[in-house]
Amino acid sequence: MSEIEVMTTASLGDTSYLLVSGDEAALVDPQRDSWGLLESCTSRGVRIRYVLETHVHNDYVSGALEVRAATGATVAGPARTPYAFEHLALAEDDEISVGDATVRAMETPGHTAEHTSYLVFDDTDLPPTAVFTGGSLLVGNAGRTDLAGPGRTEELARAQFRTLGRLALLPDDTRVLPTHGAGSSCAAGPVARERTSTVGAERRTNPVLATRDEEEFVRGRLTGLPPYPAYYRHMAPINRRGPHVLGGPPEPRPLTPAVVEGLAGGGAQIVDGRGRAEFAAAHLPDSLCDELDERFAGLVGEIVPFGTRLVLVLPEPEEDAAREAMTQLLRIGYEDVAGHLAGGIGAWEAAGRPLRSFRTADASELAGRLHGRYLLDVRPERHEGGTPGTLCIPLAELPHRLGELPRDREVHVVCGTGRRATIAAGLLDRAGIPVTAVIHGGVQDLMPHA
Repeated sequence: MSEIEVMTTASLGDTSYLLVSGDEAALVDPQRDSWGLLESCTSRGVRIRYVLETHVHNDYVSGALEVRAATGATVAGPARTPYAFEHLALAEDDEISVGDATVRAMETPGHTAEHTSYLVFDDTDLPPTAVFTGGSLLVGNAGRTDLAGPGRTEELARAQFRTLGRLALLPDDTRVLPTHGAGSSCAAGPVARERTSTVGAERRTNPVLATRDEEEFVRGRLTGLPPYPAYYRHMAPINRRGPHVLGGPPEPRPLTPAVVEGLAGGGAQIVDGRGRAEFAAAHLPDSLCDELDERFAGLVGEIVPFGTRLVLVLPEPEEDAAREAMTQLLRIGYEDVAGHLAGGIGAWEAAGRPLRSFRTADASELAGRLHGRYLLDVRPERHEGGTPGTLCIPLAELPHRLGELPRDREVHVVCGTGRRATIAAGLLDRAGIPVTAVIHGGVQDLMPHA
């Protein structure tokens, strides 16, 4: 019997899978930083024969070529993908063997035009035990169909409708193993917290499978789609071309204050991974705050132009934080990280270099005291109406819309929790706009009906 290991990358809302049968394995939709997994397979005496791609990924840089370089595995993917590197093209009903298991391709266009799912058989005389559904059938929803551009959204939505109908015909106990899940912008809306499911469970509970009318389904796919990060448009070209091979995890590079100052003067963006209150109290000029947790890279990708050189300011322990930050950034193609400020803010201040700060507030302090204050709401959702004197600009749009803000009065920046507000306050601060960041609480605490 084959075994399937589930490996979730919470920072991207994605899941990769390792199918093991005997001493052979296939890795499905791997992340770029799969080095630890490769070492684990080697120590267990398991050989990775194949890397399977369900589609050309729009939300991360694929690790397929990293795995091939390290193991000699064959990269296999949808036959309709114009990959620029050598690979095994799999069309409908094509099969590969992994130990005693058989993997059969099932063309499932919709999320992308070339999308392909993979059925797993322990015995080809019996029904499949699992299906790797990538971005087609998700747990509680389906993959969005607009990532190829508005000109193809309807075409792909109709393809997705037919794809879901095919997948729904699989036996009830077939495991559903999607790549995208909670936290991924590749989903067409809310998804369940569970990463895997079964066809039977999805048929009973997934609203996209309850929609039997194609026109109703397509209307749902064409409206109300949440925004996706700007960096997405760079991922598919990189993955079709084939990312260059790194060969191992990134190594932290400590930098002196003088070097950091020179890099900033040359156009590098300083990203500060410390807590929001620490950043507001003292930070390097022109730096932006993005707290180092599992959402770190995704928010960098919202506000920092792709390809920008980065310098990091990090919490202790700096080397561990640097490895985590750089790994997250590599996953979405931000590779030009010059290094991190050794000694952090203390080293910068000891070198006699200036620091900046801005005011902060808690939502509870401002509740009921909003009269005369200018509010900037940077939540990702677009909100109509609202409290007079409030301007709504999603954080991702803010770098291009700073000219809409007044410069002769204080701007109070608010979001849902304080995190995006702090990032936005950094953008305003470096633009010379007087700002107070609401770093704890959000619009719902200021205005209960927002």
